[in-house]
Amino acid sequence: MEQSVIYSVDERNVATVTLNRPEKHNAFDDEMINELTRVFRKAGEDSTVRALILRAEGKSFSAGADLNWMKRMASFTKEQNESDALALAVMLQTLYEMPKPTIARVQGAAFGGAVGLIACCDIAIGSKLSKFCLSEVKIGLTPATISPYVVEAIGTRVSRRYFQTAEVFSARRARRLGLLSESVTEDELDSTIDNLLSNILKNGPQAVAKAKSLVQWVSTQEINDSLLSETSKLIAEVRTSEEGQEGLSAFLEKRSASWVEVKNDK
Repeated sequence: MEQSVIYSVDERNVATVTLNRPEKHNAFDDEMINELTRVFRKAGEDSTVRALILRAEGKSFSAGADLNWMKRMASFTKEQNESDALALAVMLQTLYEMPKPTIARVQGAAFGGAVGLIACCDIAIGSKLSKFCLSEVKIGLTPATISPYVVEAIGTRVSRRYFQTAEVFSARRARRLGLLSESVTEDELDSTIDNLLSNILKNGPQAVAKAKSLVQWVSTQEINDSLLSETSKLIAEVRTSEEGQEGLSAFLEKRSASWVEVKNDK
C-alpha cells in the first residue's frame, strides 16, 4: 500500500513532507492526520533538520477533508467528534509551533483544511493558477480547528467574509491577503523555494528558531516596560550564547560562520 505521507531529508538537512494521495486530490483523513503529526514532530525534534517544505503530489495541493472520512464522522457521537477534531487541531499546532522554518509549496486547489495547513507555515509559495476556498459552510460545517491560523494569516475582517461566503479566490487574491508570501508560475515554484532556503541556511539555526518564536510571542504582547525588559534580556542572552559569539566573530573576521556550508556561502 502506497504511503499517504512521504518524509525525506536531503543533503542540505532540509526535510520535505509530501502529501501523497494525488488520486484523491490529497484529501486527508484521520490516518493521514496522524501520520502528518508524527512526521512534523520528527522534523521538529531532529536537531540536524534546518527547515521543512510541505508539498503535494498531483494537480492539487489538497482538497481538504476526505469524503469517506466525513461520512464516518457523521455517525460519530459528539464525544467521538471532539476527539477526532482534536487530532486535527494537534496536527495543525505541531506544524505551527515547529522550531524550524516551514515553507508550503502550493499548486492547484487548496480547499477547506488545506488552507489551514498553508496558514500554519511560516512562508507559502503558490502557483499563479492556484485556487483557494474556505469551503466548510457549503456542507453546513465551520472552519473551527483551522480558524486560529487562518485568522492570524489573513485578518479578522477578511476571515469574516470568506468563512461565510465560501467563495473561491485566486492566488493573486491570496497573495494580497497574506495567505501566500509569493505567487509565481508553476515552473518557478521550486527555484523560488530554493532561493529562500539558500538564505535561511546561511543563518544561525538557534537564532532562526528564537526569531520564529519571538514573532509568535511579541504579537500577543502589549508594548510596555515589561516587554522592553524581556526583549532586552533576550538579545543579551543571544549575544552571549555560543552561536551568537560565533556569528559575531565570523562577521568581524569576514569569514563564514560554522553553520554555513561552503556551497551555500555567496
